[in-house]
Amino acid sequence: MGITVDEAGEILAAGVPLPEDTVDGLKAGSGEQELKGIAVAFMPTHAVIREAMRLGANLLIVHEGLGYRHRDRPELLRDDPVYLSKMQLINETGIAVYRLHDAVHRCSPDLITAGLVTALGWEERVTATASEYTLAELPGSTLRDIANHVKSCLGLPALRVIGHLPMVCRHIALTVGYRGGADICLPLLRQQDLLIIGESPEWETPEYVRDAVHEGHNKALIVLGHGPSEEPGMKLLAASLPAKLPGYPVHFIPAEPLFQTI
Repeated sequence: MGITVDEAGEILAAGVPLPEDTVDGLKAGSGEQELKGIAVAFMPTHAVIREAMRLGANLLIVHEGLGYRHRDRPELLRDDPVYLSKMQLINETGIAVYRLHDAVHRCSPDLITAGLVTALGWEERVTATASEYTLAELPGSTLRDIANHVKSCLGLPALRVIGHLPMVCRHIALTVGYRGGADICLPLLRQQDLLIIGESPEWETPEYVRDAVHEGHNKALIVLGHGPSEEPGMKLLAASLPAKLPGYPVHFIPAEPLFQTI
């Protein structure tokens, strides 16, 4: 006998202490329907929803929400045509959308950061993990070579980089998503050569690195973007699901690049 979407959600969150105000949970669709197939993606975009249905999945697990902000505020979008069109698509297809954000970030180590490390092939280079970052040590590569490696591994058309490209980097800190701000990253940069982040206010960490380089410090920054830094973690999650939910097909749906580079 199969399980329901709600029961699958309980399995996904099992063993992870969530905050009282967690953003995780079923965001659209019926949790009472029997689980048939699973799709995993970073964002519940129109294209992702349609692809999930094409693949025969009736549960879409995503990291970010439906309403274009971290916390749900559907009342702010009740007359918005873009949001309403997406919700209409979900209602017509009957797919259940389940957000899994806090649970994967609260794993030890953080599953989303672990996904980035895995995508870069640096699992054996990790020297320390914390809730907000991971440290890695390389034998010594230039900033240019590391940037090209990252771009190739993540399939990105371009990267934003600050620093001297011939600079040799050995000590690296990685943060994902929004964790590229000054509070987290400036203390890291005092000890590390290179910081690889998802995103940061440009007037915080990036400006610090610019001044550091100008003053002669061997510091560098690579900015991936929020999605590219976290999507590998959702791919790692998808790879773990057959063991947790055996017997159900699992599909990972990568996103198209968010921005065009012209």
